[in-house]
Amino acid sequence: MTDVTGTSNRGVAPRRKLPPAHRAAVARLQHDYAAIPPGSPVRLAKRTSNLFRFPGGDAAPGLDVSAFNRVLSVDPGSRTAVVGGMTTYEDLADATLAYDLMPLVVPQLKTITLGGAVTGLGIESTSLRSGLPHESVTEMEILTGDGRVVTATDDNEHAALYRGFPNSYGSLGYALALTIELEPVAPYVHLRHFHFGTPEACMDAVAQIAADGSYHGHRADFVDGTAFSLDEMYLTVGAFSDVAPWRSDYTRERIYYRSIRGPKEDFLTIRDYLWRWDTDWFWCAGALGVQNPVIRRVWPRRYRRSDTYRKLIALDRKYGFSATLNARRGLPSREYVAQDVDIPVGRGAEFLRWFVPHVGMSPVWLCPMRLRGTPLSKQPWPLYPLHPGDVYVNFGFWGTRSLPPGAGDGHYNRLIEEEVTALSGRKGLYSSSFYSEEEFWALHNGTEYATLKDDYDHQGRLAGLYEKCVRGK
Repeated sequence: MTDVTGTSNRGVAPRRKLPPAHRAAVARLQHDYAAIPPGSPVRLAKRTSNLFRFPGGDAAPGLDVSAFNRVLSVDPGSRTAVVGGMTTYEDLADATLAYDLMPLVVPQLKTITLGGAVTGLGIESTSLRSGLPHESVTEMEILTGDGRVVTATDDNEHAALYRGFPNSYGSLGYALALTIELEPVAPYVHLRHFHFGTPEACMDAVAQIAADGSYHGHRADFVDGTAFSLDEMYLTVGAFSDVAPWRSDYTRERIYYRSIRGPKEDFLTIRDYLWRWDTDWFWCAGALGVQNPVIRRVWPRRYRRSDTYRKLIALDRKYGFSATLNARRGLPSREYVAQDVDIPVGRGAEFLRWFVPHVGMSPVWLCPMRLRGTPLSKQPWPLYPLHPGDVYVNFGFWGTRSLPPGAGDGHYNRLIEEEVTALSGRKGLYSSSFYSEEEFWALHNGTEYATLKDDYDHQGRLAGLYEKCVRGK
């Protein structure tokens, strides 16, 4: 079997010259950026987005970053790749799987970009052993807010930017090229689904897997989970395998999340495993009707993708189809609740027992994680401070909830923010946030951010982190 150990060659990748075409594209982008009048909004002209902040009004023209959407090189010897910041993980995974390699963490949706996962954080079922996507980046080429292009590493003059870029959401600059570590893969993933009847038992199992690297003798190369209710939860533990007695396919009529309830064992190709959630956008495609067997049979497979479903949601948010229909039916207004929160594993059961009666969305995704190989005395990612060495569980829930009488938009999201803070957790900022400015900066190291903003965007050409993530600018 291929040696799949989770070990890395961090720091041994040779510095490479970027191709002339990339250098020319960087020069054009700098020119275009400098031509934007002072005070004008700056945005990227990206063909996809996985943010769930939908600003109103007409969007300003964006910077053309299409030249940065490709893999520049893959080096099997050093197990590294140099990748344009706007490259989707679908394209990145295809390029690396050709060498029997993959990024250490591959976020679960195909059109998440590498730069987006680094500046906005990402997570997946390897995050318990490999941390977050930015932790396997050894070098970042960044167009900063003040118009410079700098190369940031953890040990050069831009080390503070290297550490502060994650969770900055494009408020300090944009990643143009990144050097990332890769790991070897086997052709298949052998899954086992373990059932738990209480949140406490499930969280105890997460802690055991974190300590042992396996569960009931099954190696934990991958770990995530699904909570259908407080008495029906599953952890799915995956191990690389060179053989597969059978191979399941969830891109046709069968739906992955429903398979978790049984049978207890499954096999997928490595590529199908990476994108097991994308075909049905976890379970969220069901709200659009495309899991109806009749509709599913005629819905083209090429459109069974998360980016297709997000476009439909964006249209609904823009034109208010659902809100209008609900109002005509006399139904209460609904609030979008699309969030990922990281809770210490020791308080994960407490969060679930609070969440079910107060928010009541189901299923809920569970994804264990911890920072990768970080010395306990060091806090390297100041804008999303997690305790090095501690195990967290990411809880993901996405959909809408009927608002109680008299409640306004933000009711559920604000409740969630308060509970997450009370449990010493953290919330991702890719969706709606309702923090006060004081609370926000206390959670996201406002002092460090202010220094970075002054050093790399002193004129404030890019919207600040609070303005972008809370005020929606």
